[in-house]
Amino acid sequence: MSYDDREALAAYAQARGIGFPLLSDPDSAVIRRYGILNTLIDERDTPFFGIPNPGTYLVDESGVIVEKFFPRHIAMRESADTLLDSALGELLMGEASSVDAGDEDIRVEAFLHGGGGTLKAGPMRRLVVRFTLRDGLHIYGEPVPDGMVATTVHVTGPKGFHAFEPVLPPTEPLTLPGLEAPLHVWSGTVDWVIPVYADADLFPIDDEPAQREIELELAVRYQACDDKICLVPRTEQLSMRIPLGGLEVPSLMGMGEVDQNRAVEMDSAKYFAQLNARQTAARGSRDTEL
Repeated sequence: MSYDDREALAAYAQARGIGFPLLSDPDSAVIRRYGILNTLIDERDTPFFGIPNPGTYLVDESGVIVEKFFPRHIAMRESADTLLDSALGELLMGEASSVDAGDEDIRVEAFLHGGGGTLKAGPMRRLVVRFTLRDGLHIYGEPVPDGMVATTVHVTGPKGFHAFEPVLPPTEPLTLPGLEAPLHVWSGTVDWVIPVYADADLFPIDDEPAQREIELELAVRYQACDDKICLVPRTEQLSMRIPLGGLEVPSLMGMGEVDQNRAVEMDSAKYFAQLNARQTAARGSRDTEL
């Protein structure tokens, strides 16, 4: 849903081959009812007054909001993959390539979830680090006593790549003799899900439109134990090459130097002018009423 005119949304849907409905809220009436009107924009700021704070609501069959996704930055968006995962309560893994390390006791894999394993400017992706432990083994979450090693994952990438705090599965308590408090452990298959994001530094407007890639380095530290002994702590160093998708931009007036392979094929300038005229007329009506 957006405050754009129906004609603009129809043209955009046709240009992008979108098969699901796009909802037009030209007076921002529904946007206001949800309480997400961007109040940092003044009514005089034509044509941007009326836009919402970007986000997504997950609504059930009864119309009840069951989850909300509002990004850390105005340029971020949750991907469709994340919304489907949240609705179904599981990771729907696609065909993304993975890297792995380890042995028959514990295997460590890493793969990028969402967008077919590619990064694009805007949509959030999920970097999944999966631990597969043989029966009887467990690994530790924080905190741990001195002399034991908690599981950690450290991700580094080039400028423009951002990795946020991981989303961790629930742990199980483990009580050991001599310890006052139980330890926090994982066993079986354990997924650490790290939200990642690529900003405009990785997608300069004047760059070649051909697909490129970036390299990520992962340092995975853990210690596996069973009910009798602990294995030696290990650090797995994983390198991932992640393809970058193209940067898509609207073909507005004044942007003629943008590579047209990246432009959305619609007359954006026409609809931008219509939006500006509608907003100007609405502002004039409000001023007259005052």
